[in-house]
Amino acid sequence: MTVADQFGSNLAYCRKQAKLSQEELAVRASLHRTAVGQLERGERVARVDTLVKLAGSLGVPPGELLDGMGWTPGGTRVGQ
Repeated sequence: MTVADQFGSNLAYCRKQAKLSQEELAVRASLHRTAVGQLERGERVARVDTLVKLAGSLGVPPGELLDGMGWTPGGTRVGQ
């Protein structure tokens, strides 16, 4: 699962827990409603300011929208 997919899944889950439609969340976060749909489908990656707006609008800590994400760094040799 990509970072965008995981974020979208987390966002959709939190939005449903808050009993908000995509449109209601968009209004609260000062975003266009299509942006919320694109984020939930993993078609876009949220900028940091968008992450903070969404988390605040949902009443959750920003880390909750990042749950399950991780990164494994590449090798330390040149070319890896």
